[in-house]
Amino acid sequence: WSISSSGTSNEKKREAIRAYADQEYEKAAALYTEAIKLNPGSALLYAKRGQCYLNTNKPNACIRDCTRALAINPDCAPAYKFRGRAQRLLGNWEEAAQDLRNACKIDFDEQADEWLREVTPNARKLEEHKMKYERRRREKELQEKKERVRRAREANEAARQEAAQNMDEDMAGDFGGLGGLGGLGGLGGGRGADLFNLLNDPEMVQAFKDPEVAAAFQDISQNPSNCIKYLGNPKVMAIIEKISGKAGGFPGAPPAPPSADDTELD
Repeated sequence: WSISSSGTSNEKKREAIRAYADQEYEKAAALYTEAIKLNPGSALLYAKRGQCYLNTNKPNACIRDCTRALAINPDCAPAYKFRGRAQRLLGNWEEAAQDLRNACKIDFDEQADEWLREVTPNARKLEEHKMKYERRRREKELQEKKERVRRAREANEAARQEAAQNMDEDMAGDFGGLGGLGGLGGLGGGRGADLFNLLNDPEMVQAFKDPEVAAAFQDISQNPSNCIKYLGNPKVMAIIEKISGKAGGFPGAPPAPPSADDTELD
């Protein structure tokens, strides 16, 4: 591109303007094409050729040229104006309104303003419809999220209750051989409430988390007389004493051997 080519481009541009004034739109478009070849960096040439396409009922070609013009110069008001009109001819009301608003904002034009007022009602209806649709979509997503949270909470609560029930059953099974926590003999006869409280006593629950205590009572559950083996284990004996306090004695277990003092008294 040079000064001479610019001059030649301007000559073609003037010829195109005359052809357009004579309503020879196809000839004008061809002349603008020659001018563009000589000066491809002119946004206005693309916009004016787009105007020619608009008048030959080629809205898509108009949109392509005007979009090219705006890529060269984002503030090219004629490109917005003609592209907006082409969008209106294609029934793209929102796009048409946006382009025509931009055209009037950059360089107010009475014809562009008239075209804008023509497309605004339909564009507004579409915008309102989209806003309503978007609002309903967000509300639906919110409801679905709330439902997922509710179901997750219910599932977690059910799992928690099942785990608690399984723990109670496991503890009852561990105690089963001790005359049974299903049959701690001394807890029969109307003392089931004591058994329930015993099973849910936080100290008991915590104690049975100790592997040593759990293993000891598993051993005792097989043979209650084995409790004698744990007389020297304070942790195990504390649990036995607690059960004895509730049961009025430890079911099935032999009495502890007499102490040295007891022997001397004899």
